[in-house]
Amino acid sequence: MVFQLDNDQQTTHQITLGKNPERIRDHNRRVVLDVVRQHGSLGRMHIARLTHLTAQAIANIVDELVSEKLLMQTGRLRAGRGQPPKQFAVNPDGAMTIGVEMASDHMVTTVLDLAGQPRLRRITPVKDTSPEKLSKQFASEIAEIKQSFTAPLLGVGAVMPGPFDVEGMTSVGPTTLPGWADIDAAAFLSEACGETVIIENDASAAAVGERLFGAGHGISSFAMIYFGAGIGLGMIVDGMPFRGAFGNAGEIGHVVVSPLGRPCACGQQGCLERYASHYSLREALNQAGIESTEFDDLVTLHEEKNPVLMHWLHEAAAHLAPMIAMIENILDPQTVILSGMLPDSILQELVTMMGTLPISVASRQERVMPRVILGATGQFTAALGAAALPLFEVMTPKLDTASDL
Repeated sequence: MVFQLDNDQQTTHQITLGKNPERIRDHNRRVVLDVVRQHGSLGRMHIARLTHLTAQAIANIVDELVSEKLLMQTGRLRAGRGQPPKQFAVNPDGAMTIGVEMASDHMVTTVLDLAGQPRLRRITPVKDTSPEKLSKQFASEIAEIKQSFTAPLLGVGAVMPGPFDVEGMTSVGPTTLPGWADIDAAAFLSEACGETVIIENDASAAAVGERLFGAGHGISSFAMIYFGAGIGLGMIVDGMPFRGAFGNAGEIGHVVVSPLGRPCACGQQGCLERYASHYSLREALNQAGIESTEFDDLVTLHEEKNPVLMHWLHEAAAHLAPMIAMIENILDPQTVILSGMLPDSILQELVTMMGTLPISVASRQERVMPRVILGATGQFTAALGAAALPLFEVMTPKLDTASDL
């Protein structure tokens, strides 16, 4: 999937131009919605100039989108002589999207309006991740939201821990969803809730969420280390997510960082996930007799400088620092963002403990921003990205259909 995301560092917006033949009407609708979303309230002639579509084509498309309540009239622009032109903007109440992150022990749900503003955010525990039980909980969540909102549902995005379709790694271990390996998750969940569901890797969706709503807004190329149950890497390159050929790019959790180290469920020893992940922290605390490890509990444990937590931080920092340098050497991002299901105070302590990072291509004296920064959307990052999937599927022109202008 390709997203056309705004690049706030540029003075002009990237615009995919429209086409006039009737056969690409759906593409032209996306072009108009995308232009209005980027620029705010616009008149028909202004839209025509920006998209290179004819005035008649714009008139037809705008009228159609207004009738469908995807656009709304915002008044008239008072400028010059003659009848002031009508202005149109995206109608926030015209539709909504739902994003759901399904993890090994929790479900995060968000609702976005058509303008991309969050209308609902919540986290619920998950006790059974089997396909049958989890799909029922997923369907119940979607049904409850549909009853709570009057706006029509534009689509549903769901994110799951990867990797996908990899022998020995997919749905293996406590940080994944056991039992889902041989299931077409998109089809299975779509049938369960009665809506078309788009599936994405959790770290990739998290990067999209941070790009649109968090610290990545205005950064055209960044890497994002995402702490779900495990640990993954999402990448935004030139404003767009990089997923790899099979949607598994960024699977850093199973990179061996300690040869002959702790055994991992994937069959290897010394994987990064065994030292620097939400699960590895909870495992260490549980082994020390600390059973309460929810988000607020972790905040309290950090405030108390709990020795088990502090030991985990030292160990995680020691293994994460060279991984960050490796990511920088391979991707050359503007910065690396840390985010996910860990409290900001713990993530900030992790950055502090990493200290001076190993030398890499990012070791430049003249830097615009630090090599590592914290995300701004926290526990809701991946779910926000999930909700953005159907939003951009409908409102963003596809680059492969924008040729031959």
